[in-house]
Amino acid sequence: MRQSKQRPACLPDLRNAGDPSTMLRVLSTHLFLNQRLHPGLLELAARSGAQGVEIFAARQHFDYSSREHIAELASWFRSNTLKPFSMHAPMFPDREMGRAGAPAVNVLHPEKARRIDAMDEIKRALEAAELIPFSNLVLHLGERTDGWSQRSIEYAITALEHLGAFAHPLGVRLLVENLLSEPTTPERLITILNLGHQTNVGICLDLGHAHITVGVAEAIATLGSRITSVHVHDNHAVKDEHLWPGDGNIDWPAAVKALKALATPPATVLEIHQSYGGDTAALPARIQQAFALFD
Repeated sequence: MRQSKQRPACLPDLRNAGDPSTMLRVLSTHLFLNQRLHPGLLELAARSGAQGVEIFAARQHFDYSSREHIAELASWFRSNTLKPFSMHAPMFPDREMGRAGAPAVNVLHPEKARRIDAMDEIKRALEAAELIPFSNLVLHLGERTDGWSQRSIEYAITALEHLGAFAHPLGVRLLVENLLSEPTTPERLITILNLGHQTNVGICLDLGHAHITVGVAEAIATLGSRITSVHVHDNHAVKDEHLWPGDGNIDWPAAVKALKALATPPATVLEIHQSYGGDTAALPARIQQAFALFD
């Protein structure tokens, strides 16, 4: 693992570039997770009304270990207005998303060697910011089965300190995401950030995860001004389906109203399941429809 390099200039906060009352429209490439990320998919995002993208760091999709793949996308971004708003940190180190037995990237794992391996894998992805100037990294603190304990708090704070020090010279801010695990409820994320004095770490509020756990309204109220971006997808409050907004039972008018009431409206990051990414002809209209909820 080489030392991170200083990026020439940090990107400004793009959450509401131009109009402070609007929410930046971002498409997560999670929609195309089964495909290699190429300029044609970025062009589709731009045609669909997205102002930015969140690149999902999975090696079969975006190979962050390949300088050629990074350079290909970096060249496209330099010539186009679509912004690389964020990157989602890797969840597995292989090309099969763990299906072949590779361990998950887990910074809360009880074994120190596993925690170190996880942070090294995330740093490999972060190094892409030397050429692709994304300004945020969405980070999972552990897996669904991780419990809440003093050790999990210590491991989380250590990971945030270590990764934050690596990300800062690259102009990248860490955003922790609420998941479906004990340590990542909105209230406990705030506890971790406060205990660790992590004033520079933001929150990626996942609305689908909040709907299954504490509820969207409570999550927004708890996380408040810490929210930098919002993962937008729907479900039926039972499992993490990553449906198009409106195909589940989230109260979208109430969610949008609460988000717009924040002092700084967060970026809306549409994070739809990859099973819906194949019909590229129909995608622009469906993506535009989803973004229109936040007008």
